[in-house]
Amino acid sequence: MTAPLRTLRRIGAVLLLAAAANLPLAAQVRSAPTRPAAASAWETTRLRNADYVDLLHMAAKLGWKPQWDVPGRTLTLRSPDDTKIVFEMDERDCHLDGVRIFLSERVAAHRNTLWVSRLDVVKTLAPLLAPATQALVLPQPPRLIVLDAGHGGTDPGKSNTRHKLHEKDMTLDVVLRLKPLLEARGFRVLLTRKDDTRFANSPIVDLQRRADFANKAVADLFLSIHFNAVDPKDAARVTGSETYVLTPQSMLSTSDEKPDEMTGTAFPGNRHDLGNVLLGFHLHRRIVGDLKTSDRGYKRARFAVLRFVQCPAALIEAAYLSNDAEAARVGTPAFRQQIAEAIARGVESYATTLAGLHAAAAKK
Repeated sequence: MTAPLRTLRRIGAVLLLAAAANLPLAAQVRSAPTRPAAASAWETTRLRNADYVDLLHMAAKLGWKPQWDVPGRTLTLRSPDDTKIVFEMDERDCHLDGVRIFLSERVAAHRNTLWVSRLDVVKTLAPLLAPATQALVLPQPPRLIVLDAGHGGTDPGKSNTRHKLHEKDMTLDVVLRLKPLLEARGFRVLLTRKDDTRFANSPIVDLQRRADFANKAVADLFLSIHFNAVDPKDAARVTGSETYVLTPQSMLSTSDEKPDEMTGTAFPGNRHDLGNVLLGFHLHRRIVGDLKTSDRGYKRARFAVLRFVQCPAALIEAAYLSNDAEAARVGTPAFRQQIAEAIARGVESYATTLAGLHAAAAKK
C-alpha cells in the first residue's frame, strides 16, 4: 500500500476508533493555545517525577492491540488497519510505521508493563494515532506558505570545504526548487529571501525578522530549510535527516535531559502544537522515505524561528554537510531537487490529512 493510501485509510479507521473509545472532542477555537484536550481520559501514575500513562491502557483506549516483542521490554501496538508503533524500555524514541519519533521523557518500566509520560501521550502520541479526536482544533489546510532558506549574506551556515559547499547556498537552491512545486499544487508561496542576503547581521534580530515576515504575511505554514553538521571526529559516521517542530510548553526538547529557563514558557508558536505534531510527522516520513537517508528522527526544539512564528511550522535539516559522502550528494542538483520534491509531498500529505479530518468532522 502506498503512503498516501495508507494515510487516507488511517483517517477513516481512526474516526471509527475515536467514536468507539468515546474520547472527548476539544472545543472549536481557531487560534487559541492548544491544551491537553483529552487529559482526563488518561489514568496516570507518578513515575520519575512526572505523570505516566500505561501503554496497555492507551492501547485499549484507542482500540489497538498490544504485542510484546520482548516481554517487559519491547512493546508493539497495532491498529486494525495494521499501523504499528513500537516502544522500548528506557528509550526516548519510538517508531511509528518505521518513522523514528522522539519523546520528551524516556519510556519507563513499571508493574510488568511500559509507561510513557502523560504529556507525551497528550501532545505527541494521541494527536498522531487518533487525530480525529482533535479535528475541531486542528488548523485548516494551508493556503499561504512561507519558505525560509536558512542563513544567507554574512552568515554562511555550515560548510564543507572539500566540496566547497556552504549551507546558505544549498538552502536557497532547495527553496527556489520547492516554490514552483508547491505552487503547482495550488499553494501560494512567499520567500524570506530570494538571494544571498539576510535581514540583519545580528542572529537574534535576523531570526526574529524571519518569523515576523511570516506573521505579517499571515502565513498558514512556515518551513525553514537547513543542512546539518557535527564535530569532525564524528563526521564520518553521522548522516541523515532530521525534522523539528516547536517543543510544547513544559516538555523537554530532544537535546535536553532536564528543564531549562524556557521549558515552562508558552511561546506564540505553541498555539499550534497540534498542527505542528502532524506537520512534522508527514514531512519527516516523506523526507527519510523518499531520500533514503538515515532517519535521525522527528524531534522537538525551541529554535527562534519556531518559537515566534504564529502558524504551524517546521525546521528541516535535510542532510549532513560534515559527512563528505552525504555532502557530495547535496552538491548535485539532482539530490537537491529530490529534497524539494520530498518536502512538497510532505506538505501535500499534511494538507490532505487536515482536509480529510475536517470534512469528516463536519459530517458529524
